[in-house]
Amino acid sequence: MNIVVGVSGGIAAYKTVHLVRLLMKGGHEVTVVPTADALRFVGLPTWEAISRHPVTTSVHDDVAKVRHVALGQGADLVVVAPATANTIAKMAAGLADDLLGTTLLATEAPVIIAPAMHAEMWRHPATRANIATLQARGVRLVGPADGELAGGDSGPGRMSEPEEIAAAVFAALAPRDLEGVRIAISAGGTREPLDPVRFLGNRSSGRQGVALAAEAAARGAEVTLVAANISGDVLDQARHPSVRIVPVGTAAELGAAMADAAASADVLMMAAAVADYRPGEVSDRKLTKEGGGLASIELIQNDDIVAGLVEARAQGQLVIAFAAETPATAGDERELLERARRKQARKGVDLLVVNEVGWDRGFESAENAVLVLGPAGAVVATSTGSKRAVAAAVWDAVIAAR
Repeated sequence: MNIVVGVSGGIAAYKTVHLVRLLMKGGHEVTVVPTADALRFVGLPTWEAISRHPVTTSVHDDVAKVRHVALGQGADLVVVAPATANTIAKMAAGLADDLLGTTLLATEAPVIIAPAMHAEMWRHPATRANIATLQARGVRLVGPADGELAGGDSGPGRMSEPEEIAAAVFAALAPRDLEGVRIAISAGGTREPLDPVRFLGNRSSGRQGVALAAEAAARGAEVTLVAANISGDVLDQARHPSVRIVPVGTAAELGAAMADAAASADVLMMAAAVADYRPGEVSDRKLTKEGGGLASIELIQNDDIVAGLVEARAQGQLVIAFAAETPATAGDERELLERARRKQARKGVDLLVVNEVGWDRGFESAENAVLVLGPAGAVVATSTGSKRAVAAAVWDAVIAAR
C-alpha cells in the first residue's frame, strides 16, 4: 500500500521517524510530506533516508508530474503525525498553501491524524470545533494521550506512541475479513531449563507470530497470543484491544496454554519454535565445573503439541502449523517441499507454512519467505518480504481454506 505521512511542526516529529520505520517494516511504501516548520525539528535528509523517497515541502517541485495532486491521488491512506493545532485548523478550513495541504485536499483515501499540542490548545473551543469538523468528514483520530508535554507541562495533548499510530494505520488498511473469528496463535521460542541460569532454546524472536497476531486483530479477529520468551519491544507490536497475551516459557507450558485457548478458538496457528526435547533432570542449583559440571545431558522427548491439537480439535476448527526447514543444499526448494509435505501428512494439519532457515535467514530477521501448503501438499500461496506482509499472505490463505 502507498501511505503518505504528513509531518507538521511540533517537537513530537522525532517520534514520526519511528512511525515511518514501522510502516515500512509492515510492507508499505511510505512518502513523507513535511511542512516547512517540521524540518526545523527533523531535517530533510533524515526523512529521505528513512523513507527511501525524495522529500519536499513545496508545490513547485516536480511540477511535470503534478506532484502536489499526484501524491494525494495515489495514496491508499494519509496519516498526519504530529498534527499540530495549526495544521488541524488548516485542514478544517481546507487551506492548501503547501504540499501537505494540497495532498490532503487531493486525496480520497482514509485520513488519520495524531494530534500533538499543549493541553490548553487542545481544550480551546476553536480546536474542539475543528476536530469535530474533521471527524464529521470521516477523519480518524489517534490520541492525543495524557502525559508529559514540552516545557515540563502535563495533560492531554501528547502525541500517541508510534506503535499505536501504526496499529491504527494497519487496521484502517486491513480488510475486515476475520471479523468475529476467534484465533489462538503461538509465537516465539520455548526454553527448557537445565539449571537456574541455563536452558536449551532456539533463535526464534517471535516476530513472525507477533505479526500474524497483529494482522489478525487488524482484520477483526479476537486473538489469544501464546508468547514464548518474546522480548518486550517485539511483543509491543501485537498489543491491541483484541489481542490477549499469555506468556509461557517451556514447551509444556505452551502446550497447556494452547490447549486451553483451543477450547474456544475457530483457528489454531502454531507459529512458535517448540523444543522437541527437554533435559531429563533439572538442577535446582547452578551446575559448576567444581561440582562436576555438565559432561552430558539426557534428553526426553516433548509431546507433539500440533498432533495433540489436531487430534482434539472441534468440528470445523482449522489447524495451521509452521515448519522451519534446513534442506541439505541451501535454496533447494524441491527438497524443502518434500520434507514439508511429509511433515504435513504426519501432523494432519490443514495448512503448513514452510520457510527455509539457516545461519543468516529466517530467525532473527525482519523479513521472511514462505510457501503455504494446502490439501494434498499443493502450494496454495507464496510470500516474500516483511513479516507483516508475509502475515497478510498467510491469513489470505487461511481465509480461502475456511
